[in-house]
Amino acid sequence: MLEIRDLEVSYSGIQALRGVSLDVQHGEIVALIGPNGAGKSSLLNTISGVVRPQSGSVTFDGKAITSAKPWAVTKEGILQVPEGRKVFAEMTVLENLQVGETALHGRKPTYRLDDVYKVFPILQEREDQRAGSLSGGQQQMLVIGRALMGGPELLLLDEPSLGLAPVIISQVFEALAQLNAGGLTILLIEQNAHLALTASNRAFVIEQGRIKKSGASKDLAEDPEVTALYLGQD
Repeated sequence: MLEIRDLEVSYSGIQALRGVSLDVQHGEIVALIGPNGAGKSSLLNTISGVVRPQSGSVTFDGKAITSAKPWAVTKEGILQVPEGRKVFAEMTVLENLQVGETALHGRKPTYRLDDVYKVFPILQEREDQRAGSLSGGQQQMLVIGRALMGGPELLLLDEPSLGLAPVIISQVFEALAQLNAGGLTILLIEQNAHLALTASNRAFVIEQGRIKKSGASKDLAEDPEVTALYLGQD
């Protein structure tokens, strides 16, 4: 589905990605874990067309999208939920969700409003409320719901648990599991490595812009080096 080969990305002379290669297959949840500044967000932003690579390739369903404009990437069915719960604060919940439909670009929707409300019932309860007045967890549900309205074939998630209470994190990840069971493919960046490895099928470990390890998530969760560095155990 998604193939990334030998990706090199620099910002103002600082190398963010160094020959990164990874793949995501249909129906998977793939996690990317690593320390802050390792290049995780840079990778998602490159896939989304926000950042242009110096070299390497990004292919989606057999089509080259390297250096494509962000609108062209969304037209292919790749939707990103960025870090930080960026809602349109003065617009209602419903209006935020309707904005998400603009990413369809004439494509057939894969999720309609009723589908989003089934995944996140609180959004239906609050559909007339200003998005900026929602709790952090509700805003996270809203930005995921807004992306769903854009008809994603591949959903890119950047730190969905950041700043959320444990009970809300559980609700969000239960929703992601439900979406994945329904056929949605997900590439997940998550600082909480234990959570990421539990939620995903496969994972990649990135450090200093390079992929250091990859494999089945359950195997990486038992890898002594990954355990020592990312799971808080000796």
